[in-house]
Amino acid sequence: RAYSLVDSSQVSTFLISILLIVYGSFRSLNMDFENQDKEKDNSSAAGSFNGNSTNNSIQTIDSTQALFLPIGASVSLLVMFFFFDSVQVVFTICTAVLATIAFAFLLLPMCQYLTRPCSPQNKISFGCCGRFTAAELLSFSLSVMLVLIWVLTGHWLLMDALAMGLCVAMIAFVRLPSLKVSCLLLSGLLIYDVFWVFFSAYIFNSNVMVKVATQPADNPLDVLSRKLHLGPNVGRDVPRLSLPGKLVFPSSTGSHFSMLGIGDIVMPGLLLCFVLRYDNYKKQANSDSCGAPGPGNISGRMQKVSYFHCTLIGYFVGLLTATVASRIHRAAQPALLYLVPFTLLPLLTMAYLKGDLRRMWSEPFHSKSGSSRFLEV
Repeated sequence: RAYSLVDSSQVSTFLISILLIVYGSFRSLNMDFENQDKEKDNSSAAGSFNGNSTNNSIQTIDSTQALFLPIGASVSLLVMFFFFDSVQVVFTICTAVLATIAFAFLLLPMCQYLTRPCSPQNKISFGCCGRFTAAELLSFSLSVMLVLIWVLTGHWLLMDALAMGLCVAMIAFVRLPSLKVSCLLLSGLLIYDVFWVFFSAYIFNSNVMVKVATQPADNPLDVLSRKLHLGPNVGRDVPRLSLPGKLVFPSSTGSHFSMLGIGDIVMPGLLLCFVLRYDNYKKQANSDSCGAPGPGNISGRMQKVSYFHCTLIGYFVGLLTATVASRIHRAAQPALLYLVPFTLLPLLTMAYLKGDLRRMWSEPFHSKSGSSRFLEV
């Protein structure tokens, strides 16, 4: 019987994942602009644009972290596989707290837009808890409300909303400093994804990645009612929770769900965030040098193609290829097996042709001359 290789649920996954990456990347770039403006206000010395933000809340991954991240992810996966029953409540609570903060970050621009006409942007003091604007308080309150409803209902749409907040926050607050670190990280995660999807069954007699990703956790309200002996009717009718570590969308017939892990969104998203920041850095550098032309062996049309658009198209093609492969083989596929080559290879090729590969490979946002600022003073 003929069937469609891509159904409505997978199209929804495509669109949402691409929107999350684009939105998270532009939120990250906007944070750079805000930090740049603050630096200009706090310092009289003029400096060139630095893509590495000085914001303490932003984490930049170095080469060592990129190499050991797949090992740490493997250890976490094994802990969840062997000791899920013991750690599921703690893991659920930690995930809910992180999802609350991330979803509040996702809602913050909307809340700032809503509160701007009716309240000043002055911060309200809450003692040792800190100072917050009205928009921050509104976004956090809405996020807490959504998490509570998710705990009570376990609805997949609310879980998706929390997963979207996690994706955007991770893309915005985690940075890749260079193309070398990007290649190390994505190559290591490709091996990690392929091993745990394709080869873990030969060692553990089960597909570790799929089992951990699809295993529901006990609801904390149910566990609390049993621990406190609150009675059979208190907290016992709440559903088990599928944790927001993935995006799920039901098919049009409701017979199955299409699933995409947030790692398959965040990790390529970090690469796209890096190239977007580099595109902006290069644009500013060219404007400072009065529009100096690129290498002579590259046409002007090629020079106008941005790295961000090239890598985003590669991500879409890789996601489409992974979906078709899963439909043909009727089995779960390691998405990074398709996403990493389709994003990295076009990026490396275009960087080589444009003559930017050497600059992008190692710390492209650092100023080459460390003494220029002191000379200007």
